Amino acid sequence: MQFYTKYLWVHTKKIHDYLNITSDVQQALNESGIKEGMILVSAMHITAGVYVNDAESGLIQDIEQWLEQIAPYNKDYKHHWTGETNGDAHLKSLVIGHEIIVPVTDGKLDFGTWQQIYYAEFDGQRDKRIIIKVMGE
Repeated sequence: MQFYTKYLWVHTKKIHDYLNITSDVQQALNESGIKEGMILVSAMHITAGVYVNDAESGLIQDIEQWLEQIAPYNKDYKHHWTGETNGDAHLKSLVIGHEIIVPVTDGKLDFGTWQQIYYAEFDGQRDKRIIIKVMGE
């Protein structure tokens, strides 16, 4: 079994943002030379997440509104007692999840129809890192 690791750095212009990173993940897979296996994509921050879904702008807006209902911005979270102001970002990350695993078949991400990989940022406007770990043969 072989392993390949690549780090992506992102710096969003907005506090909340959703970046389609599918092509970056496929590029890392191509660089790895691995044809069969799995690829892990993980946000390396506790106020961000990674998910697989449709690349449709209306759906992204629906996800943003849904998360805002679950964990609204600017609430009086106990986390804010520490001097932080991003309690909602931590909770949104828990809902989305911080990592995904995608099968690799014949050197390609083995997706269903319409599936894409997204990085979800909930406390942006600063440097953040994503790890891509390819495993297989």
